[in-house]
Amino acid sequence: MNDWLTKSAADLGRGIGAGEIDPVALTQTFLDAIDAHPHRDRIYARVTARRAMAEAQAAKERAKLGQRRSVLDGVPISWKDLFDTAGVATEAGSTLLKDRTPDHDAEVLRNATAMGLVCLGKTHMTELAFSGLGLNPVTGSPPNINDEDAVSGGSSSGAATSVAFGLAAIGIGSDTGGSVRVPACWNDLVGLKTTAGRVSAEGVVPLAPKFDTVGPLTRTVEDAALMLAALEGTKPIDAAPTILENRHFAILDTCAFDDIRDQPRAGFQSAQTRLQDAGARLTHIDIPEVVEAMALASPLFTAEAYGTWKDVIEANPDAMFPEILTRFRIGKEVMAADYVAAWQAIDRCRAAYLKATAGFDAVLIPSCPIMPPNAARLAKDHDYFVTENLLTLRNTRIGNLMGLCAVTLPTGLPSTGIMLMGAPHTEERLLRVSLAAEAALA
Repeated sequence: MNDWLTKSAADLGRGIGAGEIDPVALTQTFLDAIDAHPHRDRIYARVTARRAMAEAQAAKERAKLGQRRSVLDGVPISWKDLFDTAGVATEAGSTLLKDRTPDHDAEVLRNATAMGLVCLGKTHMTELAFSGLGLNPVTGSPPNINDEDAVSGGSSSGAATSVAFGLAAIGIGSDTGGSVRVPACWNDLVGLKTTAGRVSAEGVVPLAPKFDTVGPLTRTVEDAALMLAALEGTKPIDAAPTILENRHFAILDTCAFDDIRDQPRAGFQSAQTRLQDAGARLTHIDIPEVVEAMALASPLFTAEAYGTWKDVIEANPDAMFPEILTRFRIGKEVMAADYVAAWQAIDRCRAAYLKATAGFDAVLIPSCPIMPPNAARLAKDHDYFVTENLLTLRNTRIGNLMGLCAVTLPTGLPSTGIMLMGAPHTEERLLRVSLAAEAALA
């Protein structure tokens, strides 16, 4: 049974369908692993054992009757602590929301439950989702799978580590500026950033609603594709193997390689070579509008985040981790006219980007230009926190600013990733390309 903790969600689901895995025993195995894990309370904010066992029992009955609702029916997963869960506190990693207990599940949780997924519990996250590092001295900072003295990446820190440490088959997170892809990269997982507006955010605690997206952190691309369908309550794509031969990828040189550290560069270059060996064509491109858009990131993200949370924050600012409070308050200085002008500029930049990349199957960049920083140093060194956080989110933010969908894949070098970016609302196509890339990288 211990190998259940490291299997892909799809393999677990197929095992249930074949009668080889009992969903109740599977869920109990994960719950036991959570309770026995030394980092249990740094990864899970709350474990919903009673709900999980009831859902597993229902999945077992459906399997017996041949009425399974999806491939993932009976598979246990975790949820970032910003997805409303009926009768269970949903606090978004902040004491500002202490004991906030919704009456209803978020729409995506309802959809996943309807497809038979089992809810193990709620995972820790960066406070109000406003940092890519995963450091949260207020409620909990999960350790990195490759270096327990380093941060795990955020803001979906517990979502990533619940999977990486074998405490969930899939973690559900959110991505506003990189919050699915950074922790997926740093914990050697697959992370899917969906197009803003595609997956319902009803019942999801917001950060910056124009940028907020929902997405899974998984062991495989197949799992990501299956989970996307479950979140939406739809039929998944055919995950049959595809090939890379004659696929044409662009490597975006603009911004993405500036100040990149040695290991992320080496991981990307190794992955690039394997994609070429598998028959992919690679072309380097430069898009000046990406530079223009990146300069607008701070006013756009901070103004929307502060506008969303200013009343709650200013009612009790001392309850917040000071670094996160400072990030929010930057938005106070953004003029409304500048915010409007920035969005108009972003729209022009997005049009230019899509025109420049229209002929490619995907655009490639390193998922993150740095390695996971040391948690203790981040906690005591303000300048280090600021510079590392900005670099951490630099590459992923390109996808959010350009309104794209994106997948990060492990390169094989620990805590490094290669990101494939696709046009808005082309998740199915991007996932098929990512399946082929995953096979080549394996």
